[in-house]
Amino acid sequence: MAKLVLYIHGQGGKASEAEHYTTLFPDYEITGLNYKAENPWEAKEEFPLLVKPLCQKFESVILIANSIGAFYALHALSNINFERAFLISPIVDMERLILNMMARAGVTESDLQDKKEIATNFGEILSWDYLQYIRKYPLNTVNWKTPTEILYGENDNLTSYATINDFAKRLNAGLTVMKNGEHYFHTDEQMKFLDSWIRKFEDTL
Repeated sequence: MAKLVLYIHGQGGKASEAEHYTTLFPDYEITGLNYKAENPWEAKEEFPLLVKPLCQKFESVILIANSIGAFYALHALSNINFERAFLISPIVDMERLILNMMARAGVTESDLQDKKEIATNFGEILSWDYLQYIRKYPLNTVNWKTPTEILYGENDNLTSYATINDFAKRLNAGLTVMKNGEHYFHTDEQMKFLDSWIRKFEDTL
């Protein structure tokens, strides 16, 4: 049976990060999604065009998605039934994240509505259209059917534990928390924890 692991990277990442999962899934082909979308409405157009042909080619597809890549996947691929999804530090409340960034930058909703886009001194561009879109299409309206496991770092600075816990309950997803972990899993210790987390589910794949 042809089987695939599909990896979707986060902001600033790249499709080649998928190579990390080769040893974890020796019986699967591994591929990273080389996408261009920079917001959820672009992802909703692009992702199905890239992913549906893969799902037709392979009998079994496991999704691994990271950070905003997970947000895009939840938003754009809810109509695809993957065998299982592993979400690493998923962004699950984009409105709260944007409002937090606005507060950090000292930007009011009126400011953003007037200027449409505002560049911050910490490298992010705030967008009025983005804020309005995710208010209209929040993730809690998505009908996600894939059995899902979530990995979360205790010190994630983008998503609170209460937010991720509520989201996991809504999806009926498993939630694993790494003590002292961060949003970005990248150190040797963090990647070792991530690998062990995935290996726990080997017998169910």
